[in-house]
Amino acid sequence: MASVDEAVGEFVRVERDRDNPSVAVIRLDRPKMNALDARMQREIRAAAQRVGADDGVRAVVVYGGERVFAAGADVKEMAEMGFADMADHSRVLQGSLTEVAHIPKPVVAAITGFALGGGLELALCADFRVSAEDARLGQPEIRLGVIPGAGGTQRLPRLIGPARAKDLIFTGRQVAAEEALSIGLVDAAVPAAEVYDYAVAMAASYADGPALALRAAKQAVDGGLETDIATGLEIERMHFSGLFATEDQKAGMRSFVEEGPGKARFSGR
Repeated sequence: MASVDEAVGEFVRVERDRDNPSVAVIRLDRPKMNALDARMQREIRAAAQRVGADDGVRAVVVYGGERVFAAGADVKEMAEMGFADMADHSRVLQGSLTEVAHIPKPVVAAITGFALGGGLELALCADFRVSAEDARLGQPEIRLGVIPGAGGTQRLPRLIGPARAKDLIFTGRQVAAEEALSIGLVDAAVPAAEVYDYAVAMAASYADGPALALRAAKQAVDGGLETDIATGLEIERMHFSGLFATEDQKAGMRSFVEEGPGKARFSGR
Protein backbone atom coordinates (compact mmCIF):
# COMPACT_ATOMS: atom_id res chain seq x y z
CA MET A 1 0.00 0.00 0.00
CA ALA A 2 0.96 3.63 -0.27
CA SER A 3 2.69 5.65 2.40
CA VAL A 4 1.44 9.13 3.27
CA ASP A 5 3.41 11.85 1.53
CA GLU A 6 1.57 15.06 2.38
CA ALA A 7 -1.97 16.07 3.13
CA VAL A 8 -3.90 18.28 0.75
CA GLY A 9 -6.94 18.77 2.94
CA GLU A 10 -9.33 17.04 5.28
CA PHE A 11 -10.65 14.53 2.74
CA VAL A 12 -7.94 14.24 0.08
CA ARG A 13 -4.27 13.49 0.41
CA VAL A 14 -1.36 12.75 -1.89
CA GLU A 15 0.62 9.59 -1.20
CA ARG A 16 3.65 7.94 -2.76
CA ASP A 17 3.63 4.22 -3.33
CA ARG A 18 6.43 2.64 -1.31
CA ASP A 19 7.52 0.27 -4.06
CA ASN A 20 7.01 2.76 -6.89
CA PRO A 21 7.94 6.23 -5.56
CA SER A 22 7.46 7.85 -8.97
CA VAL A 23 3.76 6.95 -8.73
CA ALA A 24 1.63 9.40 -6.74
CA VAL A 25 -1.75 8.37 -5.34
CA ILE A 26 -4.57 10.88 -4.98
CA ARG A 27 -6.40 9.26 -2.07
CA LEU A 28 -10.04 10.15 -1.45
CA ASP A 29 -11.07 9.65 2.17
CA ARG A 30 -14.44 11.08 3.15
CA PRO A 31 -16.39 8.35 4.99
CA LYS A 32 -18.59 6.60 4.29
CA MET A 33 -19.03 6.94 0.52
CA ASN A 34 -16.55 9.63 -0.57
CA ALA A 35 -19.40 11.96 -1.52
CA LEU A 36 -17.91 14.87 -3.44
CA ASP A 37 -19.00 17.96 -1.55
CA ALA A 38 -17.64 21.41 -2.38
CA ARG A 39 -14.74 21.10 0.04
CA MET A 40 -13.68 17.75 -1.38
CA GLN A 41 -13.94 19.14 -4.90
CA ARG A 42 -11.52 21.93 -4.04
CA GLU A 43 -9.15 19.46 -2.43
CA ILE A 44 -9.22 17.22 -5.53
CA ARG A 45 -8.31 20.24 -7.62
CA ALA A 46 -5.41 21.09 -5.32
CA ALA A 47 -4.15 17.49 -5.35
CA ALA A 48 -4.27 17.36 -9.15
CA GLN A 49 -2.32 20.61 -9.40
CA ARG A 50 0.25 19.34 -6.91
CA VAL A 51 1.01 16.05 -8.65
CA GLY A 52 0.94 17.75 -12.04
CA ALA A 53 3.62 20.23 -10.99
CA ASP A 54 5.87 17.72 -9.18
CA ASP A 55 8.65 16.58 -11.51
CA GLY A 56 9.26 13.58 -9.26
CA VAL A 57 5.80 12.24 -10.07
CA ARG A 58 5.73 10.37 -13.36
CA ALA A 59 2.29 8.73 -13.12
CA VAL A 60 -0.79 9.03 -10.92
CA VAL A 61 -3.44 6.76 -9.40
CA VAL A 62 -6.79 8.07 -8.14
CA TYR A 63 -8.08 5.77 -5.38
CA GLY A 64 -11.01 5.91 -2.99
CA GLY A 65 -9.99 3.07 -0.70
CA GLU A 66 -10.93 -0.58 -0.35
CA ARG A 67 -14.69 -0.04 0.00
CA VAL A 68 -15.72 2.68 -2.45
CA PHE A 69 -14.31 4.92 -5.16
CA ALA A 70 -16.86 7.74 -4.94
CA ALA A 71 -20.64 7.48 -4.79
CA GLY A 72 -21.23 10.87 -6.39
CA ALA A 73 -21.68 14.51 -5.53
CA ASP A 74 -23.19 15.37 -2.15
CA VAL A 75 -26.96 15.42 -2.84
CA LYS A 76 -27.76 16.85 0.61
CA GLU A 77 -25.55 19.82 -0.18
CA MET A 78 -27.25 20.44 -3.53
CA ALA A 79 -30.90 19.59 -2.83
CA GLU A 80 -32.10 23.09 -1.92
CA MET A 81 -29.93 25.04 -4.34
CA GLY A 82 -31.56 27.24 -6.95
CA PHE A 83 -30.35 28.10 -10.43
CA ALA A 84 -28.02 30.91 -9.40
CA ASP A 85 -26.44 28.81 -6.65
CA MET A 86 -25.90 25.85 -8.95
CA ALA A 87 -24.53 28.00 -11.76
CA ASP A 88 -21.64 28.87 -9.43
CA HIS A 89 -21.38 25.47 -7.73
CA SER A 90 -21.31 23.52 -10.99
CA ARG A 91 -18.41 25.60 -12.24
CA VAL A 92 -16.38 24.53 -9.19
CA LEU A 93 -17.46 20.91 -9.64
CA GLN A 94 -16.56 20.77 -13.32
CA GLY A 95 -13.34 22.66 -12.78
CA SER A 96 -12.07 20.38 -10.04
CA LEU A 97 -12.56 17.25 -12.13
CA THR A 98 -11.20 18.86 -15.28
CA GLU A 99 -8.02 19.60 -13.33
CA VAL A 100 -7.60 15.83 -12.97
CA ALA A 101 -8.13 15.38 -16.71
CA HIS A 102 -5.41 17.99 -17.32
CA ILE A 103 -2.74 16.27 -15.22
CA PRO A 104 0.07 16.07 -17.82
CA LYS A 105 0.99 12.50 -16.85
CA PRO A 106 -0.61 9.06 -17.17
CA VAL A 107 -3.52 8.74 -14.71
CA VAL A 108 -5.21 5.50 -13.63
CA ALA A 109 -8.47 5.37 -11.66
CA ALA A 110 -8.63 2.43 -9.21
CA ILE A 111 -12.33 1.70 -8.72
CA THR A 112 -13.76 -0.29 -5.82
CA GLY A 113 -17.34 -0.48 -4.63
CA PHE A 114 -19.26 2.29 -6.38
CA ALA A 115 -18.33 4.90 -8.97
CA LEU A 116 -21.62 6.72 -9.46
CA GLY A 117 -22.56 10.17 -10.71
CA GLY A 118 -19.70 12.52 -9.92
CA GLY A 119 -17.64 9.52 -8.88
CA LEU A 120 -17.86 8.03 -12.36
CA GLU A 121 -17.24 11.47 -13.85
CA LEU A 122 -14.04 11.67 -11.81
CA ALA A 123 -12.98 8.24 -13.08
CA LEU A 124 -13.69 9.39 -16.65
CA CYS A 125 -11.03 12.08 -16.17
CA ALA A 126 -8.35 9.39 -15.86
CA ASP A 127 -6.59 7.90 -18.87
CA PHE A 128 -7.37 4.36 -17.71
CA ARG A 129 -9.83 2.71 -15.32
CA VAL A 130 -9.23 -0.46 -13.30
CA SER A 131 -12.37 -1.85 -11.68
CA ALA A 132 -13.06 -4.38 -8.97
CA GLU A 133 -15.07 -7.32 -10.28
CA ASP A 134 -17.87 -6.48 -7.85
CA ALA A 135 -17.88 -2.72 -8.52
CA ARG A 136 -20.90 -0.85 -9.85
CA LEU A 137 -20.69 2.15 -12.16
CA GLY A 138 -23.31 4.53 -13.48
CA GLN A 139 -24.75 8.00 -14.03
CA PRO A 140 -27.92 7.99 -11.90
CA GLU A 141 -28.61 11.73 -12.07
CA ILE A 142 -31.72 11.30 -14.23
CA ARG A 143 -33.40 9.61 -11.26
CA LEU A 144 -32.93 12.85 -9.34
CA GLY A 145 -34.56 14.89 -12.08
CA VAL A 146 -31.29 16.28 -13.46
CA ILE A 147 -28.46 15.27 -15.80
CA PRO A 148 -24.76 14.64 -15.20
CA GLY A 149 -23.12 17.98 -14.52
CA ALA A 150 -19.42 17.21 -14.08
CA GLY A 151 -18.58 15.98 -17.56
CA GLY A 152 -20.70 12.84 -17.91
CA THR A 153 -22.62 13.99 -20.97
CA GLN A 154 -19.34 14.86 -22.71
CA ARG A 155 -16.63 12.44 -21.57
CA LEU A 156 -18.81 9.33 -21.42
CA PRO A 157 -19.95 9.40 -25.08
CA ARG A 158 -16.41 10.15 -26.20
CA LEU A 159 -15.29 7.01 -24.38
CA ILE A 160 -18.04 4.46 -25.10
CA GLY A 161 -19.99 6.06 -27.96
CA PRO A 162 -23.15 8.18 -27.91
CA ALA A 163 -25.75 5.40 -27.96
CA ARG A 164 -24.27 3.49 -25.03
CA ALA A 165 -23.71 6.72 -23.12
CA LYS A 166 -27.30 7.80 -23.70
CA ASP A 167 -28.55 4.46 -22.41
CA LEU A 168 -26.65 4.88 -19.15
CA ILE A 169 -27.63 8.54 -18.81
CA PHE A 170 -31.29 8.14 -19.84
CA THR A 171 -31.93 5.15 -17.55
CA GLY A 172 -29.58 5.98 -14.67
CA ARG A 173 -28.89 2.27 -14.35
CA GLN A 174 -25.79 0.85 -12.74
CA VAL A 175 -23.54 -1.50 -14.69
CA ALA A 176 -21.45 -4.30 -13.25
CA ALA A 177 -17.75 -4.55 -14.01
CA GLU A 178 -18.25 -7.27 -16.63
CA GLU A 179 -20.52 -5.06 -18.72
CA ALA A 180 -18.34 -2.01 -18.08
CA LEU A 181 -15.38 -3.94 -19.46
CA SER A 182 -17.31 -5.14 -22.51
CA ILE A 183 -18.37 -1.61 -23.52
CA GLY A 184 -14.98 -0.04 -22.87
CA LEU A 185 -15.99 1.89 -19.78
CA VAL A 186 -13.17 0.22 -17.83
CA ASP A 187 -9.91 -1.24 -19.08
CA ALA A 188 -9.51 -4.09 -16.60
CA ALA A 189 -11.68 -5.88 -14.04
CA VAL A 190 -9.85 -7.70 -11.26
CA PRO A 191 -10.67 -9.07 -7.79
CA ALA A 192 -11.37 -6.24 -5.35
CA ALA A 193 -8.32 -7.02 -3.23
CA GLU A 194 -6.07 -6.57 -6.28
CA VAL A 195 -7.42 -3.26 -7.61
CA TYR A 196 -4.92 -0.97 -5.92
CA ASP A 197 -1.85 -3.05 -6.78
CA TYR A 198 -3.03 -3.54 -10.35
CA ALA A 199 -3.61 0.18 -10.85
CA VAL A 200 -0.23 1.11 -9.37
CA ALA A 201 1.52 -1.48 -11.55
CA MET A 202 -0.23 -0.05 -14.60
CA ALA A 203 0.80 3.48 -13.65
CA ALA A 204 4.36 2.33 -12.92
CA SER A 205 4.61 0.78 -16.38
CA TYR A 206 4.46 4.30 -17.80
CA ALA A 207 6.55 6.01 -15.12
CA ASP A 208 9.94 5.08 -16.58
CA GLY A 209 9.05 6.49 -19.98
CA PRO A 210 10.17 9.88 -21.32
CA ALA A 211 8.08 12.34 -19.32
CA LEU A 212 7.97 15.08 -21.96
CA ALA A 213 7.00 12.65 -24.72
CA LEU A 214 4.29 11.13 -22.53
CA ARG A 215 2.90 14.57 -21.82
CA ALA A 216 2.98 15.43 -25.52
CA ALA A 217 1.28 12.16 -26.44
CA LYS A 218 -1.51 12.75 -23.92
CA GLN A 219 -2.05 16.33 -25.07
CA ALA A 220 -2.02 15.32 -28.73
CA VAL A 221 -4.58 12.55 -28.26
CA ASP A 222 -6.87 14.56 -25.99
CA GLY A 223 -6.59 17.73 -28.06
CA GLY A 224 -7.07 15.90 -31.33
CA LEU A 225 -10.30 14.32 -30.13
CA GLU A 226 -11.78 17.80 -29.76
CA THR A 227 -11.21 18.89 -33.33
CA ASP A 228 -11.15 17.78 -36.99
CA ILE A 229 -8.47 15.39 -38.22
CA ALA A 230 -6.53 18.04 -40.14
CA THR A 231 -6.18 20.18 -37.03
CA GLY A 232 -5.42 17.08 -34.98
CA LEU A 233 -2.62 16.11 -37.35
CA GLU A 234 -1.15 19.60 -37.01
CA ILE A 235 -1.29 19.28 -33.21
CA GLU A 236 0.54 15.96 -33.52
CA ARG A 237 3.15 17.41 -35.91
CA MET A 238 3.97 20.29 -33.60
CA HIS A 239 4.31 18.07 -30.54
CA PHE A 240 6.40 15.57 -32.52
CA SER A 241 8.72 18.28 -33.80
CA GLY A 242 9.01 19.93 -30.42
CA LEU A 243 10.32 16.74 -28.83
CA PHE A 244 13.45 17.03 -30.97
CA ALA A 245 14.50 19.81 -28.60
CA THR A 246 14.60 17.40 -25.63
CA GLU A 247 17.44 15.42 -24.10
CA ASP A 248 15.20 12.36 -23.98
CA GLN A 249 14.85 12.35 -27.77
CA LYS A 250 18.62 12.43 -28.16
CA ALA A 251 19.08 9.69 -25.56
CA GLY A 252 16.34 7.52 -27.01
CA MET A 253 17.51 7.66 -30.60
CA ARG A 254 21.19 7.37 -29.69
CA SER A 255 20.43 4.30 -27.59
CA PHE A 256 18.41 2.75 -30.42
CA VAL A 257 21.26 3.21 -32.91
CA GLU A 258 23.98 1.99 -30.53
CA GLU A 259 22.22 -0.69 -28.46
CA GLY A 260 18.95 -1.55 -30.17
CA PRO A 261 15.37 -0.85 -29.08
CA GLY A 262 14.09 -0.67 -25.53
CA LYS A 263 17.31 0.12 -23.64
CA ALA A 264 17.20 3.90 -23.34
CA ARG A 265 17.25 5.59 -19.96
CA PHE A 266 15.32 8.85 -19.82
CA SER A 267 15.99 11.90 -17.65
CA GLY A 268 12.67 13.65 -18.22
CA ARG A 269 14.38 16.64 -19.81
